[in-house]
Amino acid sequence: MTTLANKNEVKQITAIVVDDDIDTLDVFCEYLELSQFRIVGKAYNGEKVAELYSKSKPDVVFLDVMMDNYDGIYALEQIRKINPDAMVIMVPLILQKKHLRS
Repeated sequence: MTTLANKNEVKQITAIVVDDDIDTLDVFCEYLELSQFRIVGKAYNGEKVAELYSKSKPDVVFLDVMMDNYDGIYALEQIRKINPDAMVIMVPLILQKKHLRS
C-alpha cells in the first residue's frame, strides 16, 4: 500500500508497530512490509511509544490494546498529547496470535 505524494513520486507509508508478543510483532511487521509499509519503529509495550512516535513521526501506528505493562490505551493517550490527529489503529484481540493459541 502506498500513497501518492505527487504525480512523479510514490511515498511509502511509515508505521510504528506495538505489541508485547514478540512473535506476533515480527509476523505483523513482515506482513506490513510485504504490503509496502516502511516500519520505522517497534515497541513491546506502551511505555516508550510517545518517545518513539516523536522521534520517527510515522504516518500510522498499529497498537495492541492489551499489553501487560503500559497498555495500548496508555500509549494512545501519550500519542494524542503529541499529535491529537495521529492515525492510530488499535489492533483487536481476535487478530492476536497469542489469544488464538488456547
